[in-house]
Amino acid sequence: MAINTGRKRLGDLLVSAGVMQQEQLEYALKTKSRDEKLGDFLIKENILTEQQLIEVLEFQLGIPHIHLNQYSISPELLQLIPVELAKRANIMPIRKEKNKLFIAMADPMDYFAIEEVRMATGCQIETSIAAKDDLYRTITKYYDLQESMEAALSDLGASGSETLEEIEKEDSPIMRLVNQIIANGVAQRASDIHFDPQETELRVRYRVDGVLRTERSLPKHMQNIVIARIKIMGNLNITENRIPQDGRIKANVNFKPVDIRLSTLPTVYGEKVVMRILDLSTAANDIDKLGFSEKNEAIFRKMIAQPNGIMLITGPTGSGKSSTLYAALSNLNEEGVNIITVEDPVEYQLDGINQIQVKEEVGLTFAAGLRSILRQDPDIVMIGEIRDLETAQIAVRASLTGHLVLSTLHTNSAVESISRLQDMGIEPFLLSSSLVGIMAQRLVRRICRDCTEEYAFTNRELEILQANGIEGATYGKRGRGCPSCNQTGYRGRLAIHEILPINRKIKDYILSRSGDNVIRDYMKQEGYNTLVVDGLLKVIDGQTTTSEVLRVANAD
Repeated sequence: MAINTGRKRLGDLLVSAGVMQQEQLEYALKTKSRDEKLGDFLIKENILTEQQLIEVLEFQLGIPHIHLNQYSISPELLQLIPVELAKRANIMPIRKEKNKLFIAMADPMDYFAIEEVRMATGCQIETSIAAKDDLYRTITKYYDLQESMEAALSDLGASGSETLEEIEKEDSPIMRLVNQIIANGVAQRASDIHFDPQETELRVRYRVDGVLRTERSLPKHMQNIVIARIKIMGNLNITENRIPQDGRIKANVNFKPVDIRLSTLPTVYGEKVVMRILDLSTAANDIDKLGFSEKNEAIFRKMIAQPNGIMLITGPTGSGKSSTLYAALSNLNEEGVNIITVEDPVEYQLDGINQIQVKEEVGLTFAAGLRSILRQDPDIVMIGEIRDLETAQIAVRASLTGHLVLSTLHTNSAVESISRLQDMGIEPFLLSSSLVGIMAQRLVRRICRDCTEEYAFTNRELEILQANGIEGATYGKRGRGCPSCNQTGYRGRLAIHEILPINRKIKDYILSRSGDNVIRDYMKQEGYNTLVVDGLLKVIDGQTTTSEVLRVANAD
């Protein structure tokens, strides 16, 4: 190895570098499980960031820190280190010079792993440090996806024709390829995988943190067989390609349960498939984790603690409404409470809650399901979405007969929900007596913790802050871009909220059909923040950026 560190221990290095206290080290050593690495525990507990850990190792040990996306890794290198060893020890070979093998690893102090690689390859080993996520993505991409891709291509030849029996085989190359595309999506924290047929290729795109990007292109002759394989996994009719179809796949990816919603759509160049990945291990089931400001969280908890009435969450598709509803239900889910939901589809299955799946084809609509629910002695009812007058009427009736009803609505702001329900045909006197609160929400990307930096706000940003009543802030934060966030500067998402509790004054406005603007002015006067203001306060707090807030919410 290049450096003899005298086998110094990681904890001592971190304390001597001043990034953590001796007491924190003692707490970590005492609390972490026996087989958990110290570095992993410290990052999980937010004692330090992965970037800080890498910088200390780089400085103290003199081991370089690299970004793997800058390297093109040849297939010969992959032959040197077996896939099992690469995954277990989190090691990636990056280049070879004569008898020297350069490897990237998350923990360059794992001397056993280095020795194992030296024994396996017979080479002298030079180490460098890479971020854990960067390694995970690269190992998945090169070892798994590339291998499956090559196997599938050689198996298919240039014709692309394969029999149904071969597609259905559980270990066929095409099966492995599709599984790897899904596993790679999960590794990159994608919420959706798109298979887009183009004129000359099949494009595979991942939506990560709300933004789509092309991952790879498959040859056109593989299109039909890849789509057929996916349809078989979702129990769809593979002979029918003229109408849209919906299905579901339950899978285990890297020992994590993953639920996938499947949707196909005929396009000019063939069937487009979108997979919505519901990672059950990351489902938000705690109100604390939803990114509420202190004031908003207190109002939200008070609204869902009401004994009866309607609580609405509004926003466009993909704004996290379902996650917020599930977090609220988890919070309300106690032994003495009967909770029933009607959903289309049931996204996450919750223990101790009765969930009904809408089936339009047999007549089980939201309205029909709701009617039956009310004969099942519920305390709390959750309706996936209020889509029509009939569902809205039953929801109002349920709330007036002593039930708490939680639901979602597609509107742009909390105030607009009132006029939307009135437009549907709900009388103002029923609305004013049944509504207890409305919350609008959007998702914005969170600044990556590992590459965050401070910068001075631009004049335009200062104007926007001042126009929204936020004075005195001159500096914000942004992400430089690093391997952890795939060079985007963002990693993960958080919600911004606009909450409208229905008090006596607003009930009067509803009864007199005062209109959205009157209620909006009243909200401003009473100090309830709009989506933009809540977002900008999170910008000041260093959690997101102005451009993100303006991307999802309209500034007045």
